[in-house]
Amino acid sequence: MVEKVGVEGGGKRYALLQAVKDSEYVKKMYGGYLNVFVAAFGDEGEKWDLLMVVDGVFPAMNELQNYAGFIITGSTYDAYGNESWILDLCFLLQNLDAMGKKLLGICFGHQVLCRALGGKVGKAETGWDIGVRKVEIIGSSEWESVKEMEEIPRSLFIIECHQDEVWEIPFGAQVVGFSDKIGVEIFAIGDHILGIQGHPEYSKDILYNLVDRLANNDTIQREFAEDAKVCIQAVEPDTKWWKKTCNNFLKG
Repeated sequence: MVEKVGVEGGGKRYALLQAVKDSEYVKKMYGGYLNVFVAAFGDEGEKWDLLMVVDGVFPAMNELQNYAGFIITGSTYDAYGNESWILDLCFLLQNLDAMGKKLLGICFGHQVLCRALGGKVGKAETGWDIGVRKVEIIGSSEWESVKEMEEIPRSLFIIECHQDEVWEIPFGAQVVGFSDKIGVEIFAIGDHILGIQGHPEYSKDILYNLVDRLANNDTIQREFAEDAKVCIQAVEPDTKWWKKTCNNFLKG
């Protein structure tokens, strides 16, 4: 079933390809990840559809042309996994790329977008990256098409929570952002593909809750979790600039 938010009418239509179940915290505080993304990137009059690809819910092929853009979310799954829904998602992304549709990949979405288009992804050599990290921006023709360089700082802080990374970008792609932890923080292809390793849509409270859940189920050590919280508290993400960047990409 496709869930929808927004005002029916002449506004553009977007789809959130959700690759993770809503956490109890996000459901309680925000009503689900769809509302988090719409609050971050939505504008009045638009229509946003939620497609739970993690549950095997995909758009019909004859509906694809009706969307102005797609966002692929983060996930608890590995982008290099061979679960049937991940393989179906790769096939969908290949079709959307061929159509020239706007595709914004976030975290897992960034990685699976890379994989679908011929790149390579895997476990990060440096392990878990959780906190607020500075991303250095590299000038490129692809980045110019996303936004006006003179307006955006050449380094931006972003919320991170991942243990996988892009190893090799697809043919024709360019790296437009890196950090001291990850070599491919952002990649772009032309004016219709943008992958971001971090979480421009997250607020700190979502990250704090996620860190606690990872520690409680022994995915990360408690000491590591507490150190991550100190890092998170010390630095503010450049949320305004990330939202501007993503909106310029999706709607420019």
